[in-house]
Amino acid sequence: MNDEDIIKEEEKDKEFENSSNDLNDPAELDDFEDLKFVDSNEDGDALPTKDIVKKLREDLKTCRKEKEEYLTGWQRAKADYINLQKELDLVRINVSILTKEKMTEKLLPALDSFEMAFSNKEHWEKIDKDWQDGITSIYQQLLSGLEKSGIEKIYEIEVPFNPSIHQSISVVATDDEEKDHTVEKVLQIGYRIGERVIRPAKVTIFEFHKV
Repeated sequence: MNDEDIIKEEEKDKEFENSSNDLNDPAELDDFEDLKFVDSNEDGDALPTKDIVKKLREDLKTCRKEKEEYLTGWQRAKADYINLQKELDLVRINVSILTKEKMTEKLLPALDSFEMAFSNKEHWEKIDKDWQDGITSIYQQLLSGLEKSGIEKIYEIEVPFNPSIHQSISVVATDDEEKDHTVEKVLQIGYRIGERVIRPAKVTIFEFHKV
């Protein structure tokens, strides 16, 4: 390469450098704002209008498919979350009921002792009146605490016998047909939480017999 060729190469490098610097000039960049990008084929030729429309339709179809997939996934995730919340709520309710049930079972001996004391009229009347009031007050406080926890006594008489809440110990004959298979006496009070029976009431029931 001779001196003349070297000079020409240096001039080309300077021109390229100057053109590159112009791209950093905001005023020069304004010239590119009117440029438009069009879809083209592999050779760089602009696609015909019908091909562009076809491509847009394919793109739109793809977008719709993706949207449906995302929507389906979101709906499934939402349903799973709702079901999980329901399961957790059910678990919490069951744990609460079991806790109350265990607590009541531990109190049953004390509650039965109160009931036995009250049922023995002869001995109960011999107790000092102040002691009677004190014992009755303690018993009522226990029952009040149970009731506030949703625990109910099963103690009604003259109601239809229900094997889900009653345990029949014996039958008592009656000539009154309306009393047939109703509770005659409660021998031991039962307890329940809603429909869940902690202990059925032990009862005697009427049985109708024609005279």
